[in-house]
Amino acid sequence: MFDKLLQAQQKAEEIKKRLDNISVSAEVEGGKIKVISTANKRITAISLDPDFMRSADQEELEELLATAVNKALEQAENVNQTEMQAVTRDMMGGLGGLFGK
Repeated sequence: MFDKLLQAQQKAEEIKKRLDNISVSAEVEGGKIKVISTANKRITAISLDPDFMRSADQEELEELLATAVNKALEQAENVNQTEMQAVTRDMMGGLGGLFGK
């Protein structure tokens, strides 16, 4: 039983490392604002089109940036959940014998 729990912990660490290497991105205004995040929901880059920045007002920029960040984090969450569900399925299959089945 302890071995199975240790394996599960190691698998969780492997997934965390893998999620750090998966990038997702979101764009608004046709790519004028772009946000890149890891699947662990860490923002790694934000790019703003210089011409758009000059022409947009502060409130518009703030709203669009928040939208882009939220979209990127939503995508990261989806990837994260998919990876975790796959591991959970694998672990539950391996733990089935633990409960006398």
